[in-house]
Formats: sequence, C-alpha cells, structure tokens
Amino acid sequence: MRARLGYLRRFSSLPLPASAPLPHLLSLLSRCSTFGHIAQAHAFMIARGLPGDNLLLAKFLHACSSLGFRGHALLAFDRAERPDVYLLNTMIRCLCRTDSAEHAMALFNRIQGAGLRPDTYSFPSVLKAVAHLGMLELGREVHGQITRFGLDADIHVSTALVVMYSDCGEVTDARKLFDGFQLRDVVMWNAMTAGYVKVGDVDSARHVFEQMPKRNVVSWTTVIAGFADATRSDEAITMFRRMQLEDGIEPDEVALLAVLSACANLGALDLGEWIHRFIGKRGLCKTIPLMNALIDMYAKSGNIHKALEVFEDMKQRSVVTWTTVIAGLASHGLGFEALELFHRMEREHVQPNDVTFLAVLSACSHLGLTDLGRWYFDRMHSRYMIKPGIQHYGCVIDLLGRAGCLREARDLVRHMPFEPNGAIWGALLAAARSHGDAELGELALRRLVEIEPHNSGNYILLSNIYAAHEMWDDVARLRKMMKEKGVMNVPGASSIEVDGAVHEFTSRDGSHPYFDRIYGLLHEMSGHLKMIGYVPKHHSDVLDFEEGLTAEENVIVLQSM
Repeated sequence: MRARLGYLRRFSSLPLPASAPLPHLLSLLSRCSTFGHIAQAHAFMIARGLPGDNLLLAKFLHACSSLGFRGHALLAFDRAERPDVYLLNTMIRCLCRTDSAEHAMALFNRIQGAGLRPDTYSFPSVLKAVAHLGMLELGREVHGQITRFGLDADIHVSTALVVMYSDCGEVTDARKLFDGFQLRDVVMWNAMTAGYVKVGDVDSARHVFEQMPKRNVVSWTTVIAGFADATRSDEAITMFRRMQLEDGIEPDEVALLAVLSACANLGALDLGEWIHRFIGKRGLCKTIPLMNALIDMYAKSGNIHKALEVFEDMKQRSVVTWTTVIAGLASHGLGFEALELFHRMEREHVQPNDVTFLAVLSACSHLGLTDLGRWYFDRMHSRYMIKPGIQHYGCVIDLLGRAGCLREARDLVRHMPFEPNGAIWGALLAAARSHGDAELGELALRRLVEIEPHNSGNYILLSNIYAAHEMWDDVARLRKMMKEKGVMNVPGASSIEVDGAVHEFTSRDGSHPYFDRIYGLLHEMSGHLKMIGYVPKHHSDVLDFEEGLTAEENVIVLQSM
C-alpha cells in the first residue's frame, strides 16, 4: 500500500480528494489530458481498491485509449479480477482504435472462452477488426455466430456487417444484407454508399445516395469524395453545390478537401476562392491538410502567387506543405525558386520525403540542370536514407533525355533495380522524339506496346520521329498497326473556368456555343505569331489524321504540307 501511495503522490496535477466518490472520479477521468493525469487516476483507483469495479475500469480504459496510451490500458485490463462482457467490449473497442486488430480478435474469443455471451456491442467492434485485417473468411464465421445468437436483426450489427463485407471487397454480399434489412437508418445508407465508393463503383454509390430518404453531411461527403477520387471532378463540384442548395448542409473538413481536389483538377479558381473564404470564416486556417489543399488548388489553377501567400501565412507546416509548394513552383516553370525553397526547407530542419525529391528532380529537369539533378538523386540516399523509387528513376531518365544524354538514360534503364514500366519507356520515347533517335524510339515503343498496347500517345510520339526524318513508309506502317490493334486516337482535352462555369474543349469539337468566336481569335493569334517569325512544325501532329482517309492518303497529305 505504501508503494501505491507513493505512485499516487508522484502525480499531483489532477485534484483528487481522498474521499472522492465514484461519480466525481468518473468526471475527472473525462478531463484527463496527459499521461500524468492517467497515472494519477490509476494510482488513486489502486489505493482505494477500485480496480474490481468494471464500470470504472472501462471508463479508465476509454480515457487511456483516447489519449493514445494503449500499453497502460492493457496493463490495467490484465489486472482486472473478473472482467465482464462490458469490460471486454470496451477493451476490444480500444484495441480497434489503435489498430491492434489481432489482439482485439483474441479478446473476442476470450468472451466465449470464459462462458460469457457476446452482445450487440461485441460484434461491431470485432467486425471492425476483421475488416482491418481483410480476413473475409473469418468475417463470414463471425457472421455465422451473429446469426446463431439471433443478433442479425440489430441495425448496428447489420451495419457493421455491411462495412465489413465492403472493406473486404465483397460489395455484392454487403448489398444483399442491405437490401434484406427493412428498417435502415442514415448510418446504414451511408455505409452502403461508402461501400460502393471503396470499390470504385461511383455510379452505384450515387444511385444508392439518390434513393436515401434522409441525408446528412456524411452522405454528401461520401459521394463528393467518391467523384473526386475517381477524377470525375465536375460531378464532385455539382454534388457540392447541390449539398448547399438542396439540404442547406454546411460542408465538413472531408468535403472541403474533396472539392478542393476537384477544383485543382478542373482549374475551378472561383469556387476554390469561395472555399478559401469559407475556411477563413469558420476559423479552419490552422487545419494543415486544408491549407495544403488550398495551396495545391491555387498552384494547379494558375495562381502560384496566391499559393505562396497561403504558405507564408501558415504558422505550422508539414512536409506535405513544403512539397506541395515546391511542386507548384516547378510546374509553373519557377525551377530556381523551387530549389531555393527546398534549401530553405533544409535550413529549417524539415525532413523531406520521397515525394519532395520528385518535385526537386522535376524542377531540375525543367531547368535543364542535369548535373544538379544527378547530385540530388544521389543525395536522397546518401543524406536522407530515402531509397529511390521507380518514379525517381523516371524523373532522372526524363532529365537525361531532355539534355540529350540518351545513352546514359538507356544505361540507367538497364541497370535500375526495377522492371521498367510504361512511364519509364514513355520518358525514353519522348527523349528519342525530341532528339530524333528513331532506333531508340522503336525500342521504347516495342516495350510500350507490350505494357500498354492501346495507348495511342505512344504511337503518336514514334510517328513524330519518323515524320521528322521524312520516313513516310514507316508512318503509314504505324498507322496500319494502330488500326489492326484497334488503337483509337483519343483527342486531348482542356478546360477553363469563366464566371463560375467550367468549359471543356477537345480537339476538333465544334459544339461549344462560342465556337466561331474562339477559333476566330485563335486564327488571329496564329497570324500574329507567323508575322513575328514563328514556323509551326506540322510533323508534330502526324497521327491526328482525318478519320475518313487511308494511311496512304494521309501520307500524301503530309508530304504536300
């Protein structure tokens, strides 16, 4: 007892009267915010002989878990004299919260091993552990136990089953359960919608969403994030606007992150600026992920100066913050500014990650700083112990290719510790095209056709090399190969936001209402460019053929240019 009292006196920042009643102690547990508070409360419980009170001990375990002290929670739980189902359920939930799924499953088995009966609070937690482990067959076994105990009619248990099957990739089984349950609340509807989003079936997710009798912010956020993740950015923005107009629901942080991503992809600057103002009004400027998303949105929407302003106004920054700005500067052609910011990052002792070095290598590539790019590539491992990935090799190959070091680039492909992917061979093909190396271009294309046989861009790059050397027979052969393989030339697309509306343009698309005015202005600009000496390289678009012509007819057209 003396040792226990000494442990109690060691922590004295939480006021605990010697005669504190149980309700007072429960109230104090909810106010614990440090390990000192947790340790003092635990010492008081031991000194008063309270570890046998399962209700109090469960509250203590919850407090430990909420603050991240899983080890201390396990220590207290292991000393429980007669744990009941309530205490075991609490510990299982704590372990699921700290990603200790295996331990949670072991405790669940202990419930039945001790002759106790699992209840409606036991199964949702254990199903969460199963989903985390991705053990579908084990999940089916737990489902069987739920049926035997007659708990499959409970909405919380059934919702947990829907989530478990969805997380394990069996969304069809999740839908069967969902359709068979009549009394569905908004949580179950949200779970089914999220299940489809997780497997990438955004259309089915939207179909479920549209059938919901009642929606909350989670419902809307799920479909908005789903469309954003599927790069269907215009639909994500449409759903975001509907959320406010139809239900008057204020977006949460997850919705804001998703719609900012959509704005970045579309260049929807007006909406992005509105979100920035909304974040400021709601006092969310200290939320680092949101500010990072704002920086990314501004950079990708063409306003790099506003991105820098947001960056400089931030009191706290993560490595993602620095990386996002460096990448933004590099993409805007401000390579020297990007490298200077990286040096500032190092001076402020912020540890870069692998994505940071992708941005740095990209900056070197755009600036043509070949030697510096090689130095940074080596510095990744020599100083920061970051093992270069295949994307880093791709950046260096692009760097060497731009500089005309084709032999060195080819040797790097041969000796890198990865099997070259499409991006690697694509970088070599682009380099070959830039420097007119038909032999290297053919080599790269052969590999690309094996990896991604229906990517029209690969054929177009090689055709440009042939056209530059006036190898028209090879151009025709390539066109014939494309037809035989069924490769379609997908037109490029671009978008711009004007007065809050996003306009998308594709090659040879005459459907826009201002088509005549737009192309009239482009024709006028083309005339001005020719007046100052610009000569277009017609061979750069040799595979943008008229669909009605044969390969030979297209060659004749090209030769007559």
